[in-house]
Amino acid sequence: MDNDNHDLLDLHEHPGHLLRRAQQISVSIFHDEIQGELTPVQYALLRTLAASPGIDQVTLAGLVAIDTSTGASVCARLEEKGLLQRKVLPHNRRQRALTITAGGTALLKRLDPAVHRLRERLLAPLTEREQTQFMRLLDKLVIENNAQSRAPLARPDAA
Repeated sequence: MDNDNHDLLDLHEHPGHLLRRAQQISVSIFHDEIQGELTPVQYALLRTLAASPGIDQVTLAGLVAIDTSTGASVCARLEEKGLLQRKVLPHNRRQRALTITAGGTALLKRLDPAVHRLRERLLAPLTEREQTQFMRLLDKLVIENNAQSRAPLARPDAA
């Protein structure tokens, strides 16, 4: 194999590959810490709903950057678990307002230490300064490329 082909095949030079690996590692640590209580998407939806009670499913999906059909099915599972309530909006019967239940709030509170450990474990290879820089750069990468996503993040501060 010549050097030109070798350079093309070095996956560790491709940011997409490294981001995918980082996501795999993050999800693995998430499952290790959370012990099957929630999936990463369920956690993101519940955490966002706790901060924005009463929003509709479409808005919630946008705030978490998932498509609306996935958002609806995940919300249905969370409702089955008794972690959120969905109520039809009187002014738009196709949309549902969401509220986190007492059980959902208690679960998030109980998971807080595990979520902190998850962050610590994931960022542990970096110094404190590198962690700050990494998070800042990762946020910039996500914000600047948001429009490229099939499910763009609907940032409330972008309005």
